[in-house]
Amino acid sequence: MPITDQKSDAFKLADLTFHLLAHCREKEIHFAEKHDLTQSEFRCLRYFGTYECMSNKQISQRMKLTPGRLTRIIDSLIIKKYMMREIDPSDRRYMRVNLSESGISLVQQLNKDYADIHSDILSGIDVDQQKPLLTAMSTLVTALKKHGQRNLYSD
Repeated sequence: MPITDQKSDAFKLADLTFHLLAHCREKEIHFAEKHDLTQSEFRCLRYFGTYECMSNKQISQRMKLTPGRLTRIIDSLIIKKYMMREIDPSDRRYMRVNLSESGISLVQQLNKDYADIHSDILSGIDVDQQKPLLTAMSTLVTALKKHGQRNLYSD
């Protein structure tokens, strides 16, 4: 592929990912507001949703937040009764965080709502284009992860 075509494609990809991110943020804001959450609380619950119990350190690394910022988010989710904090029985110096029953219910509802909206999005795309789209998006996510890891270790 000639360099000019590659640069043109790179600009198109940059523009598309910019708009994709903007639309994803709009959905995130909608879901957060619908459930009386901040965007940070919403993101924390979404990241946390696949794990039974994690330490603050694991969550802050996954969300790329400072421990202090994460503590404020988790404190707020505890006040809203979506999370619980307990001393790690294997090492009393550490705290473990897990979802409460209402937190589990909320995450299940968020996951359902997320699946429903993406089902609606897919229904607006020609059936013959759906599988190639999913394949291309999976490839893009894999490439983004590799690029992010490469850049993390090159500094």
